[in-house]
Amino acid sequence: MSTIKVALKKVSPKHLFMGSALLVNGGNYLYNLLLGRLLGPEAFADAALLVTLLLVLSFVGMTFQLATTKFAVLFSDETWIAFKNTMYRYALVFGVFTGILVLAFSKNLQELFNTQNHYMFMIFAVAIPLYFVMSVNRGRFQGRHDFGKLAATYQTEMWSRLLLTFALLLLVPFEPGILIAAGIALSFVFGLFPSDFKGVQVFSKSKLASVDLRQVWIFIGLTAGYELTQIIINNSDILLVKHYFNDKDAGLYSSLALIGRVVYFVAWMFVMLLMPTVIQKQKDGEPTAPILFKYVFFIGGLSTFIVFVCFLFPNLIITLMFGDAYLSIAHLLWKYALATSLFAVSNIFAYYFLSLNQYSPVILSGLLGFSQVALIMLYHDNLETVVHMQIIAMVILLVAQLLFFIIKNSSSDTGEKKMDLVGNNTL
Repeated sequence: MSTIKVALKKVSPKHLFMGSALLVNGGNYLYNLLLGRLLGPEAFADAALLVTLLLVLSFVGMTFQLATTKFAVLFSDETWIAFKNTMYRYALVFGVFTGILVLAFSKNLQELFNTQNHYMFMIFAVAIPLYFVMSVNRGRFQGRHDFGKLAATYQTEMWSRLLLTFALLLLVPFEPGILIAAGIALSFVFGLFPSDFKGVQVFSKSKLASVDLRQVWIFIGLTAGYELTQIIINNSDILLVKHYFNDKDAGLYSSLALIGRVVYFVAWMFVMLLMPTVIQKQKDGEPTAPILFKYVFFIGGLSTFIVFVCFLFPNLIITLMFGDAYLSIAHLLWKYALATSLFAVSNIFAYYFLSLNQYSPVILSGLLGFSQVALIMLYHDNLETVVHMQIIAMVILLVAQLLFFIIKNSSSDTGEKKMDLVGNNTL
């Protein structure tokens, strides 16, 4: 036991968080796979819808998390306290408003998505405010480099959802959709641990200075816009395939997407480490590009390995994860992994620029997200064509991000040289 404690002390908080992120992604994958095997195709449809809603919620919550992360680095003393209270207030108000909307339209959602009941949406709606409060918590931990607590909150959410959902499914004779929604809602409660609400006054009279508040709102608006593009790029292909193809093909494609997206979800742990590091280095006047290169190298290497494995062993991967019934889609596995890999690397660039208050790449991502939708709407003869359209869109996105980085760096270098010349002439 003492040996384990000594070993853990030698592990840096960043490495601990990276290991934790891998475990969380593995747990979430296991959650989806077990649901598919336990429920069967028809009942799994409702479960998959709730998981998709959870993903959408996580992208919206990421707006609160990243904003809190950024200004936890930049603000201090009374400004930080006012900002912290402001973010909790925004999260709570927005969460309650969103929850009321989902409650009010729960029956409409049932009709729209052809679910067994509307109660699953009602349960999900009640828990939404908790998720946004949890996102602000995570932003505080991330911005303050408290990666131990950040890892813990992801662990408590993932394990509680996994264990409670399957306990409910095995022990309680209710509709699976209701039980899964209850498991997700309860996981938000557990995800609030650990928390530190000491000194938090949601309706405090202390307010941010107008110049700081404007800065916060600009970042929230642009981050929300980028997270919207994330939702479009990550989910539009599945929705469009469900629209244009039959149930069997849609089911095959969903399994393909679940496996192929492992690259994207693993890349998130690097994004969590990237943002606060880049913001801090910019604040200290240090070069930030080396940090970008480091994480692009990590994600690029990992992505190449995963695509290579998917190319060599597609049948084995499909059989192990979903069974022989899905083997007809195996030949597309490496191609989908390639599309996701390109997006994951592009994401590193986008969040790097977002950390530096450079928002053109965010607009580029939005345009390319909508172009992906347009390409699939125009060309969808078969599933392979759909995957090819995504590869095309993601190649263009990555090239655009690279060009922006090169142009920005070259212009910065030119500016520095001019300053040096002025300085030399003065001397």
